[in-house]
Amino acid sequence: MVQVIQAQNVTLAYLKEKFALYKSEDEQFFTEWFDYRPKISELEKQSLDRVKNNYLNVLENAPLLEEAVKLVVLSPLLDLAGFYRHPFYIATEESVEISEQAIIDNELSAEETKEVIKGKIDVLVLQDRLWLLIIESKRSSFSLAKAIPQALTYMLANPHPENAAYSLVMNGEDFQFMKLIKQEQPMYALSDRFTLYRRENELYKVLNILKQIGQVVS
Repeated sequence: MVQVIQAQNVTLAYLKEKFALYKSEDEQFFTEWFDYRPKISELEKQSLDRVKNNYLNVLENAPLLEEAVKLVVLSPLLDLAGFYRHPFYIATEESVEISEQAIIDNELSAEETKEVIKGKIDVLVLQDRLWLLIIESKRSSFSLAKAIPQALTYMLANPHPENAAYSLVMNGEDFQFMKLIKQEQPMYALSDRFTLYRRENELYKVLNILKQIGQVVS
């Protein structure tokens, strides 16, 4: 018997139970988000200032839907990070399927149930055979807390467990990075959360981290 679960309905508790996923508290596990070496130029800062202003101006009329978030915020970020150029390439709406088998016992027999999680990744940045970034870009009124389990599910489906997977979840105004390593037991960690509602333009930090991750994997 197959039970299909939509990725957007998966919880952290489910991932911990079914895949033994756990969160690392070791600061050295995910240094890429704060120990970044690339520096952004003044021209890039000007571009990011425009991105921030464009987003806040558009948001005055109504909450942005997901496609608008991609257009106004995500696309310029990927461009400035160099992810549209070799050796990276972009895939969108990639279908993902991951399964875990469970044995359900009853009084008469043991019935094998296969739980299959299905979903589609918004944007996947690839470098050769390495999954680099799984980007979940939700509407502006969407909480990042709801997107994190979904992104982790996609990261668990990485067909190359020998490599670390990174992801960015965002809703246009808030941004958070994740790192996951599968190997013996899947382990993940989160960055701090960045927002456009601080005086400083935190897109500078977001772009620095994107560039750092790009350097790490390439």
